[in-house]
Amino acid sequence: MATLDAFAQEKRPRVTEPQTHALNIQQTLEQEILSGVLAPGARLEEVDLSARFNCSRTPVREALRQLAAASLITVKPRQPAVVAALSARKLIEMFQVMADLEGLCARLAARRISSAQIERLKRAHARMESLAQSDDVDLFYEINREFHEVIYEASQNEFLTEQTRSLRNRVAAYRKLVTQRPRRRTDTLTEHAAVLEAIVGGDEDKADKTMTAHVNLLGEKLLDFIALFPESDEAFRR
Repeated sequence: MATLDAFAQEKRPRVTEPQTHALNIQQTLEQEILSGVLAPGARLEEVDLSARFNCSRTPVREALRQLAAASLITVKPRQPAVVAALSARKLIEMFQVMADLEGLCARLAARRISSAQIERLKRAHARMESLAQSDDVDLFYEINREFHEVIYEASQNEFLTEQTRSLRNRVAAYRKLVTQRPRRRTDTLTEHAAVLEAIVGGDEDKADKTMTAHVNLLGEKLLDFIALFPESDEAFRR
């Protein structure tokens, strides 16, 4: 048996030090991009990153390659990588698709959510209520993300969850900008309450519709979103 165990260990791929460095760098930069610490358009110089993480350029390049594969950064030949910056028009299109995906998550959650997940949703909503009038936008945004993550999990559809989370991650920095507006935080609580009520009540149609409306950029939300972009942005005229 010991011989078989030894053979199995020999065949198991070993994680090398550069791979470990690359994963750590990737996870750190990803978190900074999603939290808005690294804003869209920020340059990611290999030399600076090597110095920051105290490693060679090899793991830095691998980390950047993985971030580019996730569409979080853009890489061009002989130029520094930059955090992906999306046009207003592109973002609105992405929000429209994300709204439908999140609506489907909520619809499935209304059918499949467990009692433990309901309690987690209620706790997240209560925590957001306590922060609505505070200046701690970062914490409000993080708990908001947790609220949505519970719904993804409750949908019990891994592929849907992966696609929804991937798209949400790509627009995360822009969502956070909108969240910084006090009025938007108040509206978020009202909309979350409607989603929560529908899911707890098992109302699939209402859960879908309220979540879709919550995420989509319509009416005043669209105007607030457009205001985040400079007047010189040509995205809406293309």
